[in-house]
Amino acid sequence: MTLDAKIQPACENIDDITFDDIDDIINPRPDENDFDQVVENALSRRGFMSGVLVLGGAAMLGASSALTPSIANAATLFDFEQVLANSLDTITVPKGYTWDVVAKWGDPLFSDVPEFDEATRGTPETQARAVGDNNDGMDLFEKDGKSVYVVNNEYVNRKIIWGNNPDGKPASDADILKGKLAHGVTVMEVAETDGKWMIVKGSPFNRRITPDTEMDITGPAAAHDLMKTLADPTGTKTLGTWNNCGNGRTPWGTYLACEENFNGYFSGPSDDYEVTSELKRYGVSGRDWGYSWAKIDDRFDVSKNPNEPNRAGYVVEIDPFDASSTPQKRTALGRFKHENAEVVVAKNGKIVVYMGDDERGEFLYKFVSDGTYVEGGDTSKLLTDGTLYVAKFEADQKGQWISLTKETVGMEAAEIAIHTRQAASKAGATTMDRPEWVAAHPTKAEVYCALTNNKNRGKKPNAGGDATPAAGPNPRAKNNYGQIVRWRPEDDDHTATSFEWDLFVLAGNPKVHSDAYAGSENINEGNMFNSPDGLSFDDKGILWIQTDGKYTNEGDFAGQGNNQMLAGDPATGEIRRFLVGPNECEVTGMTFSGDRKTMFVGIQHPGEKGNSHFPDGGKSLPRSCIIAIKREDGAVIG
Repeated sequence: MTLDAKIQPACENIDDITFDDIDDIINPRPDENDFDQVVENALSRRGFMSGVLVLGGAAMLGASSALTPSIANAATLFDFEQVLANSLDTITVPKGYTWDVVAKWGDPLFSDVPEFDEATRGTPETQARAVGDNNDGMDLFEKDGKSVYVVNNEYVNRKIIWGNNPDGKPASDADILKGKLAHGVTVMEVAETDGKWMIVKGSPFNRRITPDTEMDITGPAAAHDLMKTLADPTGTKTLGTWNNCGNGRTPWGTYLACEENFNGYFSGPSDDYEVTSELKRYGVSGRDWGYSWAKIDDRFDVSKNPNEPNRAGYVVEIDPFDASSTPQKRTALGRFKHENAEVVVAKNGKIVVYMGDDERGEFLYKFVSDGTYVEGGDTSKLLTDGTLYVAKFEADQKGQWISLTKETVGMEAAEIAIHTRQAASKAGATTMDRPEWVAAHPTKAEVYCALTNNKNRGKKPNAGGDATPAAGPNPRAKNNYGQIVRWRPEDDDHTATSFEWDLFVLAGNPKVHSDAYAGSENINEGNMFNSPDGLSFDDKGILWIQTDGKYTNEGDFAGQGNNQMLAGDPATGEIRRFLVGPNECEVTGMTFSGDRKTMFVGIQHPGEKGNSHFPDGGKSLPRSCIIAIKREDGAVIG
């Protein structure tokens, strides 16, 4: 059966379903009968929560806990009024705040590049020197009075970028190349003039890093036979990065772009071309997701270059202030569908990087460097030499980081770096509900991870056949709402191998449900949401939560409106909605200006199903963009 025949019952077009659903269709997981009788939590919400969330859950219920004090009578951390959920095609921010657009897909980075043309959607030549599409993770770097903004360009909206063609598909090699060059990373200097942030056209810092940019392969996988291709027989050089989701920032001032759904760009000579089990574990198949790169670049034809997918799925380190520098693929941090890379300096000086693998039933990881960080010292080995760990959560709310080494999983270091998912399965790690962004508290050893959702929880195994029972930090079967897990390392030491954990919040809908699917006690009809995705702390200790979920505003999601951004107080459990995005968008990526008077937020894929004209309104083309949010009184945001 062809892929089209498999997809047809579910939708009319491949564009109409999510990346995860495409993976499920291409590589279906067998139903596990053992999961048909998931233990029902037939208790009240209070009973359910107290049975699962002994630590933070107790705080949410108004009792004390080891990690958080009581929410009752606690002073609020927030100084803004909560905004209402809505389905408006605009940005909604609190009273006393304003927003403006900084940069949009297709905006030129150089003065000799024409402005974006809605009729043509640009050309390969203009796209190569303009802001990429579907911005995601981002950060702002300041040095010597210059502000350099680095932002991921995860993928393209196919029906939009090729919407000038009758069928909304690429009509030529040039169309395919334009779509290809809209991926990658945008580096651009920005400056504030008369209160508005704008791109500094022609800045020496400006550049596009695309799927065709040369990169170095570093770490244990470098030069391994599985990394060698006809174009690169050394296995140490590769071209490009794409489908970068979240990001990270190092203490030495570099940017980390995280490759996520890299698999959707490879294809074979036919839809039913059979790839190896190793590639299938990562979702690679005989058909791509509609990008058609193999038609113009043999690298993406797995029948011709079966090792090429092994060279994608890593964290890429980029120097924002040197446009001539070569990006570095850091294979020591593992190969999987990276969401973001949260970098922490442990109290012994070692670098710790927390990472989630964003697929149903995949794992949570951390990397610990061999060397220690010294400001101004040599940092070249801190992301190449070290140990990768995977998390195992126990029912008693304890947990262990299991080292992925030859001694624990029987694989060499290079094999672990390339086949990280297989190593984690061998280690017996806990399958998670799509671990997305990880965020570390700025003043105490406490780490949070968004587990966005998992419709297969308690129903099907993951892609490697690992069980996904409803238990521990993933307590709900067929989880449509998601939750945020947090943990505290033993002795407040990020390099420790043991930790205690709890759930900061279970997202849900108390308007529709009265059981576990109503959410935890810090969720109510005023602040409810689904599918927490982006997480980031500010220096005040506010946890900013961004969502990428269902925006139907009906059924299980009635009253939740468009995707949004909320603020969470780790000390009390209070959650307050700060922003609502336009129609059919994801709210993703955020950072602050150095004075913290401007918050930058990403708005991705508005109008992905054709029902938005954000940000320009009227009949204009919807375009992903970065917005700047300020207080009207000019004070810091928090």
